Amino acid sequence: MTGERYLFNVFGQVMAIERAGDRWESYLMGPDGKRRRIQLAIPSDLTRGELAQYLYDIYHEQATPTNGDVFEIFQ
Repeated sequence: MTGERYLFNVFGQVMAIERAGDRWESYLMGPDGKRRRIQLAIPSDLTRGELAQYLYDIYHEQATPTNGDVFEIFQ
């Protein structure tokens, strides 16, 4: 069962990170709201507060002058 869900802007791409039991699941969000599961290993003991930095560390090579950061999108 899926628990908490967090949205992040990762250098211009929207990702959803969801807690599923004792693990994290990750999805790319399309402009139409549909999501696609991605294979991203996120340590299960990572906290919500550590997710943005983790995503930054993994995807930093995708940074551009106009999309140079990772941040949580609050709904």
